[in-house]
Amino acid sequence: MRRAAFAVAAGAMAVSLAACGSAAESGDKSDSSDSAAKGDAIKVGLLLPENQTARYEKFDKPLIEKKVKELTNNKGEVVYNNAKQDASLQNQQVETMITNKVDVLIVDAVDSKAIAGSVKKAKDAGIPVVAYDRLAEGPIDAYTSFDNVTVGKTQGEALLEALGDKAKDGQIVMMNGSSTDPNAAQFKEGAHSVLDGKVKVGREYDTKEWKPENANSNMEGAISALGKKKIVGVYSANDGMAGGIITALKAAGIEDVPVTGQDAELAGVQRIVTGEQFMSVYKPYAPEADAAAQMAVALAQGKSLDSVAKDKVDSPTTKGVPSVLVPVVSLTQENINDTVIKDGVYTVQEICTDKYKAACDKIGLK
Repeated sequence: MRRAAFAVAAGAMAVSLAACGSAAESGDKSDSSDSAAKGDAIKVGLLLPENQTARYEKFDKPLIEKKVKELTNNKGEVVYNNAKQDASLQNQQVETMITNKVDVLIVDAVDSKAIAGSVKKAKDAGIPVVAYDRLAEGPIDAYTSFDNVTVGKTQGEALLEALGDKAKDGQIVMMNGSSTDPNAAQFKEGAHSVLDGKVKVGREYDTKEWKPENANSNMEGAISALGKKKIVGVYSANDGMAGGIITALKAAGIEDVPVTGQDAELAGVQRIVTGEQFMSVYKPYAPEADAAAQMAVALAQGKSLDSVAKDKVDSPTTKGVPSVLVPVVSLTQENINDTVIKDGVYTVQEICTDKYKAACDKIGLK
């Protein structure tokens, strides 16, 4: 069966989008007179949520740092902290950024609700806030992410394709992300919109902190409850959890069960090469990081976001947030060359180590 890779239009996001307008019309109320006087000598605070997922330290942080330097003639400074999946620690980090008088904050929230008070404190201190990857609550000035509902639809469509006729008779396990992450709810919404009525969901979990070990434990519980022969596929919301799920499946002697993923992590791509994992969702981090940097620099310098942010998104607390939504791609064996390798995310040598060389040769990855 031909597995079609497809790009998803960013405008299809299922959160509320409104017609484009100026940043000033949509909640960009920060007093930017001091920031404008700074020119390129700005200080950008960057707060990322965790280091369990490889993307944040390997891609997001260096990409944002590089773009800020480019946009400020090497005069802009990025001050960085990682919350290590601790919402309380992240709130403390915001306080520190306020004390250090950064000119703008880029925040990827551990907990979208828990961060709201800290976002307000930053705004009260005259520091605009860009919500990065996750739609933080509170008076944010801008937002960039991927079309999260469509990410879930992409995963669900791929799983149904892999299952074929087995979808009629068996059951799947759904391993969603953390309940504190608003993206996880949107991935789940998108997946259910595709899977419901097409395949029976035998067990479903919201996985605490997105941790692979928690996904592994949940999967062991699902296998025990449903039995080895009843499970025909697994919806996994990301690659890290897919690794824990696949370990549990192997330990139970369950083979040839398609498992989805997201983030195109190196380990996930290698599992796709071997056939242990069916697919991942490739999210090009460079456009997302570039958009965050562009919006942050513009806000710090008191400039309009009109040329950068073409969409508007409503959060539970803020309406009409200027936003950039980046398209995604379904990554399978057939398009590794045309996605992560072509975009320079990985080299063939990084993917096809000695352990994976035979599998790479088999699918023509050289």
